[in-house]
Amino acid sequence: MMKEYTSLGLMSGTSGDGVDASLIISDGETKYEVIKEKYFEYDQEIYREIHKVKEKIQNPKDLEKFITEIKEIERKITLFHAKVIKEVEAEKIDLIGFHGQTIFHSPKDKISKQLGDGMLLSQLTKQKIVCNFRSNDIKNGGEGAPLTPIFHLLIAKQYELDLPVCILNIGGISNVTFITEPINKLSLISKDTGPGNCLIDKWLRKNSKKKFDEDGQLAARGNINEIILEQAQELFSHRKNQKNLSFDTEDFDISFARGLSLEDGAATLTKFTSKIISSSLLQICSTKTSSPIKVIVCGGGRKNLTMIDQIKKDISKKLTIKNIDDYKINGDFIESQAFAFLAIRAHLGLPNSFPKTTGCTKPSVGGDIINFK
Repeated sequence: MMKEYTSLGLMSGTSGDGVDASLIISDGETKYEVIKEKYFEYDQEIYREIHKVKEKIQNPKDLEKFITEIKEIERKITLFHAKVIKEVEAEKIDLIGFHGQTIFHSPKDKISKQLGDGMLLSQLTKQKIVCNFRSNDIKNGGEGAPLTPIFHLLIAKQYELDLPVCILNIGGISNVTFITEPINKLSLISKDTGPGNCLIDKWLRKNSKKKFDEDGQLAARGNINEIILEQAQELFSHRKNQKNLSFDTEDFDISFARGLSLEDGAATLTKFTSKIISSSLLQICSTKTSSPIKVIVCGGGRKNLTMIDQIKKDISKKLTIKNIDDYKINGDFIESQAFAFLAIRAHLGLPNSFPKTTGCTKPSVGGDIINFK
């Protein structure tokens, strides 16, 4: 029997609104069990500072230019995570998977920068911390993302999902994992599709006091500007980085929606995003089968009913959409569960990324392990 570990995964997504915490027990390979999970919202100061810093950093030089601001917000984020760990109130934690807050991700520059001081967090909590998950993959020629496919594979195994199956995560950025038979690491194909919630969220931050479009209600009330949508799609199809397997939120902007009303902008950006996701799904799930392939959706974007309805219409002839919650899996915590799982794999020296998921030249172990002393 393989040894099992109790691991706490901490994930702060590209929306930068808070931290998802998931405590799991797993052997790092064949199974996992969720013990508890909880969301911790950032206070307004941290939320504003994260997005302020993210908007300033447009290239690698900006990481040095704004180093003072970066260090200041990094300390605040680390202290916040320390409070989260304390509030989880776990009797036993073997490992903590600390993803940190992504502020810059550029495959062409081979940089993926997450804010979070693993050494400080280890000192504050007296726990073993696994952090900096993406750097080794980048050293091995990968793009450092997406890293969750190996956990998606475990979900498919544990819940005995019919294959082939596609798991779609709609966060700030959307990514897909396509799993075929035989069900093993070599059957994984994954990539970021492009924007998920990021454009809609940014539109609302800039034009209202809202952080996101709850259930897609604003978009549902608005009118799609078809001319602007067509122009935006044309520009997207000819972008320079279209062959990337991963993206940053700053790879996309909302300038094409300028001048639209709040509702019309939300409607147009939602349609733009859904079209990109639909196109990627049809491309990656091109396997011919006698019945439609299931696409299982997780992440915050699954709650945007307007977007999900649009995706369903676009893919209905070849694919079917299912909410991951229908399998009694909480779709809000897949990524935090994943980083708890990835921390265990890092501890065991098992690879977290693969050539067909991140573009790395060989399967890569990811994560720096910091032992409290």
